[in-house]
Amino acid sequence: MKKLLLIVNPKSGRAKMRSELLAVTEILSSKYDVTVYITKCRADATERVKRTEENEFDLIVVCGGDGTLNEVITGLMLSGKNTRVGYIPSGTLNEWSSGLGISRNIETAAKDILDGKKIDLDIGKFGDKYFSYTASFGAFTDASYSAPQDIKNVLGQAAYFFEGIKSLANIKPLHLKFEADGKIYEGDYLFGAISNSMSVGGIVKFDKAAVELDDGIFEILLISKPANIAKLQGIIDGILKKDLNRDGIDFFHAKSVTVYDSNGIPWTLDGEFCEGAEKTVAENLHSALHLIIPNNEEKNA
Repeated sequence: MKKLLLIVNPKSGRAKMRSELLAVTEILSSKYDVTVYITKCRADATERVKRTEENEFDLIVVCGGDGTLNEVITGLMLSGKNTRVGYIPSGTLNEWSSGLGISRNIETAAKDILDGKKIDLDIGKFGDKYFSYTASFGAFTDASYSAPQDIKNVLGQAAYFFEGIKSLANIKPLHLKFEADGKIYEGDYLFGAISNSMSVGGIVKFDKAAVELDDGIFEILLISKPANIAKLQGIIDGILKKDLNRDGIDFFHAKSVTVYDSNGIPWTLDGEFCEGAEKTVAENLHSALHLIIPNNEEKNA
């Protein structure tokens, strides 16, 4: 029988996996010999993946939020392993998985892994760290790691918005320079994201025609400091309507991006804090992640 490593973060989201673990294990055990690992602290999932022997497991399934998935991906990238990954989202936001059609129902997501199909997705490398869907800075980006876990558990996605609103009074523009595929972008920015996702922070959503998750190219969004309230309203209106051709908004695609920042501002990678540096290179690792997603074609048949 094939072997599966089930990595579980028992604290993610509303701690749903505490009551669902037995059901998930029984579902996956119908086709795999399952080894369960419960994470104990931050970066524990990364270390567990790094300790696996080559070809020890045919599949690694992550039960947790986007941060736990990031840790598993980081372990795979650092160790050079090509093990396939399944994702059972049990976090608060689960932003990335929703764009891939992965169910938020834990048992449904587990069943979908058994009959799912493999796709190859791009992974971002940000300096010496990795991200699956976004590296961002500025307004609202600290909400995901500054909101206490117990508040996230009670309020769910609303916790991110409350934390973001609290930061509005303290938003200061950040002067940054970006070099992307030979072009220079420099200015005072309120927000920026290097992403491979249909949305960022649950607030900024891209048109489906503008994003491919397996094309080896990032989507980069930069929002400049507006000169007045009217221009700020135009930016907000553009974001809500997915019209990124507005004054104050730069939206472009690139295979790699070099960020120059003399102040070392903080970033978030998949919702987790990342300390900035004076110079950071973000690279797109084309088709680096082998992910199992629901086989909707089979279901419809």
